[in-house]
Amino acid sequence: MRMSSTIWPVLISCLLLILLKAHGEEVGYCSTLTEHTKDLSNNNLTRMPSHLSNSIEYLDVSHNNISSIVHGDLSGLTHLCSLKVTHCGLQYISPDAFSSNSEIKILNISYNHLKVIPNLHLPQLRILDLSTNLYPSYALPDSFGNLSYLSILAISSKHATSVNVKDFVPLQNGHLKKILFGDGTELQNYENGSFSQLKSLQEVVLKVTFCQRFDIFSDMIMDFDQTQTKKIQLVKLFPDQCTIKTDPFKAFKDLRVLSNLSIVDTWLNSSVMVKLFKNVWKSSFEETEFLNITYNEDTPYGFWLPKQNHTTNLRSFVLDGVNHRQYHYPTFNVSMELVNKLTYLKFSGTGMNILPCNLISAIKSLQVLDLSNNLLEESGFWWIGCSSHKVFPALRKLSLSHNRFKDLAEIAKNVNNMKFLESLDLSFNSITTGKPCFWPPHLIELSLSHNNLGNNVFHYLSPYFQKIDLSKTGISVIPLNIMSLFPRLTYLYLSFNSIQVIPADLRAPMLVSLHIDQNAITFISQKSMEGFPKLRTLKAGHNPFSCDCDSFWFMTVYNKSLLSDWPQDYSCSTPPSFSGRRLETYERGWLSCQPGLQAAVVLSVLSVVGVALAIIVYACDGIWYTKMLWVWIRVKRRGYKRADRLLNATFRYHAFISYSQHDSTWVGSQLVPELERSGLSLCVHERDFEPGKWIVDNIIHCVEDSYKSLFILSKHFVQSEWCNYELFFAQHRAISVNDDSLVFVLLEPIPADSLPKKFLKLRTLLRRKTYLEWPADERKQRVFWCNLKAILQTVDQSKILKDVATDIAEMCPLVSVKE
Repeated sequence: MRMSSTIWPVLISCLLLILLKAHGEEVGYCSTLTEHTKDLSNNNLTRMPSHLSNSIEYLDVSHNNISSIVHGDLSGLTHLCSLKVTHCGLQYISPDAFSSNSEIKILNISYNHLKVIPNLHLPQLRILDLSTNLYPSYALPDSFGNLSYLSILAISSKHATSVNVKDFVPLQNGHLKKILFGDGTELQNYENGSFSQLKSLQEVVLKVTFCQRFDIFSDMIMDFDQTQTKKIQLVKLFPDQCTIKTDPFKAFKDLRVLSNLSIVDTWLNSSVMVKLFKNVWKSSFEETEFLNITYNEDTPYGFWLPKQNHTTNLRSFVLDGVNHRQYHYPTFNVSMELVNKLTYLKFSGTGMNILPCNLISAIKSLQVLDLSNNLLEESGFWWIGCSSHKVFPALRKLSLSHNRFKDLAEIAKNVNNMKFLESLDLSFNSITTGKPCFWPPHLIELSLSHNNLGNNVFHYLSPYFQKIDLSKTGISVIPLNIMSLFPRLTYLYLSFNSIQVIPADLRAPMLVSLHIDQNAITFISQKSMEGFPKLRTLKAGHNPFSCDCDSFWFMTVYNKSLLSDWPQDYSCSTPPSFSGRRLETYERGWLSCQPGLQAAVVLSVLSVVGVALAIIVYACDGIWYTKMLWVWIRVKRRGYKRADRLLNATFRYHAFISYSQHDSTWVGSQLVPELERSGLSLCVHERDFEPGKWIVDNIIHCVEDSYKSLFILSKHFVQSEWCNYELFFAQHRAISVNDDSLVFVLLEPIPADSLPKKFLKLRTLLRRKTYLEWPADERKQRVFWCNLKAILQTVDQSKILKDVATDIAEMCPLVSVKE
């Protein structure tokens, strides 16, 4: 497997982050808030965008066609902190291009066509990437001497083949901690002392290929050893198929400071490996890593390294990712005395399917063994003739991640023979449960992440465990008896599961760290957190939080310093109007989520209002007025009882309309709208009859509650049984109260001989009373409406007169009492 050139931007970015973390610096130099970032990559831009918000702190304009950056292009971005301009064909940056951007801390202008390293006046700059450009020399401008905070520099150009002392003079008094140098081409010349003047260097990534000029390689290595550099990474050190006859590593035996060597993405022959290790064992290197290498055996005995008469400093060996040139297992003939002081050993990505007992058993001091990403299973790791207690006499940490292990009970049984084993990693396997597991008491850490185990997995774990990783294991419920199951539990990782709630009754008094991110938790309550009194780290991001009162305590009161992923990983999921909004920006009134406080406020306000009203009533003789009001109410009630005749004249409607169902169209479309527009209140049986009541009772009550009864006469009217009832009751009411309350409207001519016998009274009423006829002429219709309204308005006037009479009747007793 090879590492292509397109991987390098990602690798460099990762290395930058790792270095910052290693030195305890804050990775987040710039804001990660969405509202402060702008990604304009792949937008076919031909110049720097204008009219951007002044609040932008991170701007990415990569993969465009921007050939230059000049004064004024970024003048509006005074708070800009990070700028990325890669793959844009950038050719020129003016000296005053960033005159308005003094807060820039990260500048990435790699993968462009710059022919001159630009003058940069950025006093806050921390990270600068100038790699993969076209400048012919590595000579830095004098302005780099003012970059006093610059800690990471990436620089390379395929046209620059020489390095001179004066090139890096501007940085000799700076605080550069890491340099990433070269783009995979071979240097033609290197002047001694060029890098040794960078005294503050701590880490180097050297991407320079060597095949002939190994003297340059030796000079560079010795220069780095004269700084504070501890770690050096050699990327693509030799080109493929390079024939190496001399010893390129002879300078290693003279090293004094360098302690960590990494060789990445390199073709290595077995003959070169022998030369390398002969010098490594005599050097100051304590850690050696081989990452993604291609191994080729060009010697008949493979890798053959006899005993060396020299004490080695090597304590850690890593082999991660090996591409075998030949299709057979490599041959290693190594004196065990050369590896017996190793404490850390990693064979990862090697295709191993059986444990090399002879090799590992010789490493008596081995404490950490990483065999991840191989083809191991139970029968290949614990095979006959490979005794665990002899092979691992001092092993404390074992990683078997990304292998083919299955039976958890069998694994538990075998680790009992590893007498000092404390930590076991079984993540990314095919682990199954079902049989009882008997774990040794000295094993206190177990990782089973990324195995499909389910909720029952807790019953197969040891009560001695202090650290458990069950991330992505199909768990949906946290057991309430977790305290009794794991009384010593201090670290619990449950990320990437389906947990919906942290139980309020959950108790884990010893728990220090809890990871529950990437689950289905909608809120975190105060009661659930009370069960973890010693909790110091909580990771709960990327959950579908509900931004309502359930999450109010967590958002406003909970100590956010305990959240390792706050605030960038916490956002609202519901309600929909807040979806995607960060929890830190969500604001909700304190009072709206405190029902007890709401009640206290309401009671306080009512008490104050009550006291105020009492004072006002007392000051304004309110007691006397209250007594007078009570006397007036009693007198008024006596007045009502003495005026029964007047009180019986109160009505709800101006008119009750009686009509046949066949005439409902005319009534509903013309009669009712016209009269109600005039302010008259009408009673219509389809609308105003009380549901559930007898029809006859509804007729009686509506007739009695109306000043007038309005009958719409037609041929259909006289054929209706209910219309006859309505006419009967209305006539009876008019006679009983001696009132002229009947009004007739003749909708169409009705021959006298067509009236049924039951309507004989109607014939008499029509002869004695004046009725209105509905005219066909539109002009006469206006007169009709005026007459009809006049009749009903007369009724309205009588109502007013009755109200006046009532008032007079009520006042008479008061006058009598006063006298």
